Amino acid sequence: MRYQWKPFSYACVGALAVILAAPLPGQTAGAAAKSSGASKSKSGAIPRAPDGHPDLQGVWTNATITPMERPAALAGKATLTDAEAKEFEKHSAQELADVDGKSESPLLAAAGSNGTGGYNILFIDRGSELARVDGVKRTSLIVDPPDGKVPPLTADGRKRANLAMRSNFIYNSVKDRPLSERCLLGFGSTSGPPMLPVLYNNNYEIVQTPDTVMILVEMVHDARIVRINGAHPPANVHLWLGDSIGHWDGDTLVVDTTNFTDRTKFEGSGDQLHVIERFQRVDPSTILYRAIIDDPSTFTKPWTLEYPFHATPGPVYEYACHEGNYAMPDILGGARKADAAGPNK
Repeated sequence: MRYQWKPFSYACVGALAVILAAPLPGQTAGAAAKSSGASKSKSGAIPRAPDGHPDLQGVWTNATITPMERPAALAGKATLTDAEAKEFEKHSAQELADVDGKSESPLLAAAGSNGTGGYNILFIDRGSELARVDGVKRTSLIVDPPDGKVPPLTADGRKRANLAMRSNFIYNSVKDRPLSERCLLGFGSTSGPPMLPVLYNNNYEIVQTPDTVMILVEMVHDARIVRINGAHPPANVHLWLGDSIGHWDGDTLVVDTTNFTDRTKFEGSGDQLHVIERFQRVDPSTILYRAIIDDPSTFTKPWTLEYPFHATPGPVYEYACHEGNYAMPDILGGARKADAAGPNK
């Protein structure tokens, strides 16, 4: 099941399609190819830790209105000019204002309102701009495949996706409910890997030593521990966030994560999920983040996400998920009432 929120309704994107249909002025094949690769950092301009490696420490945000997958109305347009992007961002802000607190909004329903109108603009902090990489605005976080779409699922992947969809309608026990609903993991793969932007709490604090990098996630206060030059545990050891080991490739931190549980289900993945992330500090206020997702049991080929993390003043706030939360007993209690009413009442 895909939990990643959709930042625009297709109606909004469709209205913008006419505006954005023209070819990008000055866009050449070389420029397009450059936009899909990693930015080049100036080694003398980035802060460095005492051991000489780039200093990744600080508070960062990956908030952006760029969707994970490219909308159909923007097919073939991996990037937008600044003028096109400004129009897109303006329409996005107006759309959010128009649906503030309304339960029929696809955006707010995707956040979990499910017809209740439980979310409004006060709760949403998703950013206001499309992600900019190599000087241009991106229309999808996915950069490979070039169409900006998740590759087709394998037969086993489709079966698991269907099973995950059906399991969302099981209400027999707390343990039947989705992990994010139980506050075990943030929804939308905020903690990852890969670490995706969602509707709010898109902040991360990185603490770095020569042998360990810790990434504290504001959403559900998940903490990722990356062991530098470590070794993965045996394959029968499974962790909520997988097991992350890292090494430095020049000025880029490369993080290899395996040993996931079969319940994380990133885009329908199983326990064979393998994610390789690259953290490149391209300037004092930007980390270029790139993640390759591979699970041969789920996806027909590996695929790649890329987007910036920007420095932000912080701080990372405490996240209180279940304290005073009546949702779980209400959800299960409502199911028991429905059971008692019977199928024909």
